[in-house]
Amino acid sequence: MTKIEAERPTTTTSSILGQARQISFWAENAAPIGLIALVIVFSILSPSFLTLGNIRAMLVAAAILIVLAVAQAFVITTGGIDLSISATMTLGAVGFGLAWQAGYGFILSAIIAILTAGVIGLANGLLIAKGKVTDFIATLGTLSVATGLALIISNGKPIPVSSSELLVLTSGSIGIFGYPIILAAIIGVVAWFVMFRTRFGLHVQAVGGSEESAVANGISATRVRMAVYLIAAVLAGVAALLLVARVGAAEPAINTQFLLNSIAAVVLGGVSLTGGKAKIVGPIIGALLLTALTNGLTLLGVSQFYQPLAVGLVVVLAALLTRFQKK
Repeated sequence: MTKIEAERPTTTTSSILGQARQISFWAENAAPIGLIALVIVFSILSPSFLTLGNIRAMLVAAAILIVLAVAQAFVITTGGIDLSISATMTLGAVGFGLAWQAGYGFILSAIIAILTAGVIGLANGLLIAKGKVTDFIATLGTLSVATGLALIISNGKPIPVSSSELLVLTSGSIGIFGYPIILAAIIGVVAWFVMFRTRFGLHVQAVGGSEESAVANGISATRVRMAVYLIAAVLAGVAALLLVARVGAAEPAINTQFLLNSIAAVVLGGVSLTGGKAKIVGPIIGALLLTALTNGLTLLGVSQFYQPLAVGLVVVLAALLTRFQKK
């Protein structure tokens, strides 16, 4: 064997490793790269895309999805999934509407909304952590329960809400940043701190990485799983307030788009669906990307029938890229 032949496998191996590193880079940064690409494309195709008014509108529209994506990130980091999160938000919104209608005032109505949503999260945690029901079946069941309860207690009718506090939440801003996106950003910062700077966050990641190893090291996987589903539901209750503020009423009809997009944002953000790999900033950027995509297509006059197709293609591409993420 000549010297050149002996070195050829090494060169080939080096080339393959170099390509793998490149793919890994794209996989790890799919959300920010995709968002930048969308901004460039839509700003060229639509002059109104980067106007201050449209940017503010996009940020306000993204606030609900950001909160839900952060909520879903906690659950998915443990290797679970919450299919009931959108229905939980809807039930929380109806709880707020009924409490407001009964004259309880904004603060108490908001607390009732969050507590109402929290009941669904507690049910999810008990079913999955204590009852050992698979997360898919448990949250699919509570999705139906929450949807049914929202329709029953509201008689299937929207509950108009006219609140000065919600009006401020809807119209108030600091520069181009409306209060909803500021609230979502605060939630994101707190979530990041909890996930990466507290013992609980480390336990969440440990349970998702290997539940057996986590238990062997003294971590209560049962408590961690119950906690993440409760956190997700409480955040869904907060998202319910943003939803009511945006719509001006408590709508009892579930919006499945929020469910699908919350999972999509987490996938785009680089959180592994198998658990163990936590990210908070990634899902937030993923939520912004999906909002920008929908907004840009709307400005270009693309039919709403095609928008779910575009979102689906982006998510599938992101899911394929996750195969090349660093372990």
